[in-house]
Amino acid sequence: MLVFAASDKGGTGRSVTSANLAYQRALNGDHVAYVDFDFGSPTAAAVFDVPDAVRGTRERGLHSYLEGRATEPAVIDVWRRTENPVLRAWPNQSGRLVLFPGDAGGGEFATDEEALERCVDLLLRLNAEFDVIMVDLSAGRSYAVDMVLAATAHPRMRHVRSRWLVFHRWTRQHVIAASGLVHDEHGILDSGVARGHDGDALRGSIRFVRAAVPDPDSALWSRVSPAQAAWMQSTDEALRRLAAEYAIGDSVVLGVVPLEPILQWREQMITEEDVLATQIANKETLKALEEIARKLTDDTCWGRP
Repeated sequence: MLVFAASDKGGTGRSVTSANLAYQRALNGDHVAYVDFDFGSPTAAAVFDVPDAVRGTRERGLHSYLEGRATEPAVIDVWRRTENPVLRAWPNQSGRLVLFPGDAGGGEFATDEEALERCVDLLLRLNAEFDVIMVDLSAGRSYAVDMVLAATAHPRMRHVRSRWLVFHRWTRQHVIAASGLVHDEHGILDSGVARGHDGDALRGSIRFVRAAVPDPDSALWSRVSPAQAAWMQSTDEALRRLAAEYAIGDSVVLGVVPLEPILQWREQMITEEDVLATQIANKETLKALEEIARKLTDDTCWGRP
């Protein structure tokens, strides 16, 4: 299954959250590929703690492959190349976890028919080899988004299942922006239909993930003043009404990731050791990531019985 990770703004937690979802699926035995189509900022390797590719790769990156300057894209085995000691000691029952990095110094680019065909070839090959392919897309209405919409509408891709996760922070601007990315003119739905997608099917394949969401009832905020607590509660309620008004309410939300210092400051994998041994991460965050990862392939969470 292809899972496209999109956001209308930077700083939504899209890359770090989608990398954690890939990690969780691999821990549970799936073979997982993480594809860095964030062409302007190919830094996914930093989340996986692969030091020699934190700004992309110098050879055979995805940009080079799509433009025909490389016959095969570079592949990084995360379990073996990471410097994270917990990831290096991956359980025997885990599946593969590999990263397809972008090019160092790359940027957004308009794709022609040859690049589109290479994209289709790559996605088909990955779909045959891996259980889950997480594709991290550049923020906004980017060339990367246009490219994968065109690729998944291609006749050779019609049999391949794909789903979309649209990430946004829990603020007014981000709610409005995330809705616009999907529903506005030239948004994902409009652009997808223009490229040959069925509008209802594409709409049913899109879910939202709210990231960095403060929980007013959590211990993290237990010391705020009564006035602050009341304001947080009323703001949260107002945001829920706004999300419903903009058609990204609870019924189309796949999951909520709590505000988590590790994800904000370090942008890394959250492991059981971080929760149980070192206690630097909150168990609610790990549970949220595990649940979203499970729901990726649970058809009942996508409007299908």
